[in-house]
Amino acid sequence: MTSAPKRRGRKARLSVSETRASPAKMRRLIPPYAPFPDKDIDALEAQADWLLSEIGIDFRDDPETLELLHGAGAKVTDERVRFPSGLAQDLCKTAPAQFDLHARNLSKTVTLGGDHIVFMPGYGSPFVTDLAKGRRYAVLEDFENFVRLAYLSPYLHHSGGTVVEPTDIPVSKRHLDMVRAHLTLSDKPFMGAVTEPHRAKDSLEMARIVFGAQMDTAAVIQANINVNSPMVYDATMTGALKVYAQAGQCVCISPAIFGGAMGPVTPAAIAAQTHAEILAGIALVQILRPGCPVVYGSFHNTMNLKSGALTFGTPEASLAIFALGQLARRLDVPFRSGGGQITGANAADGQAMAESVAAMCATVLSGSHQVWHAAGWLEGGLTMGYEKFVMDLDACGAVLKMLGGMAVSEATLSKPSYSQAGPGENFLSTEHTIANFMDANYAPAIAEPGPYETWSETGSHTSEQRANRLWQEMLEAYTPPEMDETVRSDLDRFVADRKLQLTDEWY
Repeated sequence: MTSAPKRRGRKARLSVSETRASPAKMRRLIPPYAPFPDKDIDALEAQADWLLSEIGIDFRDDPETLELLHGAGAKVTDERVRFPSGLAQDLCKTAPAQFDLHARNLSKTVTLGGDHIVFMPGYGSPFVTDLAKGRRYAVLEDFENFVRLAYLSPYLHHSGGTVVEPTDIPVSKRHLDMVRAHLTLSDKPFMGAVTEPHRAKDSLEMARIVFGAQMDTAAVIQANINVNSPMVYDATMTGALKVYAQAGQCVCISPAIFGGAMGPVTPAAIAAQTHAEILAGIALVQILRPGCPVVYGSFHNTMNLKSGALTFGTPEASLAIFALGQLARRLDVPFRSGGGQITGANAADGQAMAESVAAMCATVLSGSHQVWHAAGWLEGGLTMGYEKFVMDLDACGAVLKMLGGMAVSEATLSKPSYSQAGPGENFLSTEHTIANFMDANYAPAIAEPGPYETWSETGSHTSEQRANRLWQEMLEAYTPPEMDETVRSDLDRFVADRKLQLTDEWY
């Protein structure tokens, strides 16, 4: 990879090594925003209960799951499952309110639930883009690059899952390369494959090579189970769900509802339907293994009802996520946001950042414990942008600083400063300013404050151009985390053996 030319004096300011770290166990000191009164949340719960008891959820092509649900008290007609009033919520009561998701590096283990918050990169994009090469299909090199970038950032606490789709590897085998990349190029928590039950089993086997017997008592890998909204679980998702749940590993249940397509257009209906679909999934997890760690997930947004195009960062989506945060807290399980810095924009431009910041603000204020898509998303998730990724990292750092709250103490109120600089005098030379100037304010890596003349004289570079330089410098500075060579060899051997056993399938 060819690096962009560097100007003297700029690399140090942009270097990732100078970015102040955020702890793996990040705690919010600003409470979640709960805008809706109890009567409204009661009504959403009642609507979800009605959907589950009267309309029902389809569990397709999976007789075993139908038997499990019937045995737990649900009414099964063909593939339609109806939960008598209150049953699904009762089945969810064994889910833990908080748990650790262990990392290969113990210092990077994260906690989901409580007052903790975890950021992770985008997920699932088949395309990537950067200023030099433009938009193109993602390949394994891109996947590995984004794992490296996520590892390097102190503002991402989780390595992610299918960060991008490595389209140069057969669909039947790419999960092996992706999981290996997460385990070797990073030492943060990660997600495994869910696109077939045997791929889920491969993911668990690879995790066991690295974590060993720790997997018997702790969550070390996470699964994303997408509901086929509206109101359908298919055998692929329930098959993967069962693999992770039976192993006691973390299962995130994530409906994907776009108002007007997968559900009614109103935020209230979207929130209630999301709640119903999640309750059904968490109930199944708890039937399989009571106490299995789960995450209450969501991915909902609006759409342009004239064109059908998806829209992001909209006020309606924000209202739904606030309601879902309140519903998840009532259920007392960790909550995954409906999206972090998500956008429908095609480039890392003003639209992209405006939509991303709007979505991110609602996400963190709603009380989300795990923020997916916190970096990189463009085109409604079709594309992962290299420049957008590091621009989003700057925003992540700022949000984390805000969530850390405002300390009010004798030291922060700094009465002595007023005796050193009285009325009409500036405070730049006071002892308090001098002692705190390095850490007082969040310093983004890309933003370039200052007069127009200086910016013009130094090349008039845009944020996207500065971001282009930064991600390349980050990759140049990357060194992989340490890993036991025997473990690495066993992992490589497993991947090689499984690839010999599997046929190449490209769809």
